[in-house]
Amino acid sequence: MASLDEFKSFREKMNKRILETGNMETKRFFSLDGAVYKDGALDSRIKELMGLVASTVLRCDDCIAYHIIQCKTTGSSRDEIMEVLNVALVVGGSIVIPHYRRAVELLDELEEE
Repeated sequence: MASLDEFKSFREKMNKRILETGNMETKRFFSLDGAVYKDGALDSRIKELMGLVASTVLRCDDCIAYHIIQCKTTGSSRDEIMEVLNVALVVGGSIVIPHYRRAVELLDELEEE
């Protein structure tokens, strides 16, 4: 994966571009995606941890990176993140191990900042 700064920059740039050129359905999806992670019956921290599990099981490295960043932003500890990655490993099986590796590498990078 690209560096953390490159990832954030590319994501922001391309999301802006997509929203500039996307149709109403695209804009609605992006809006829903942002809204679903806001505090509700579950707080945003828990929802981001859940998003990390789902992203890991689905093996989406960009999604994993985004949710790890959000997990740290919303106050999740390394221990909590490692536990949810273990849940993803059990649910997804050994095929998630390469994504688990990249997730830990990103977590290390975030904690070095």
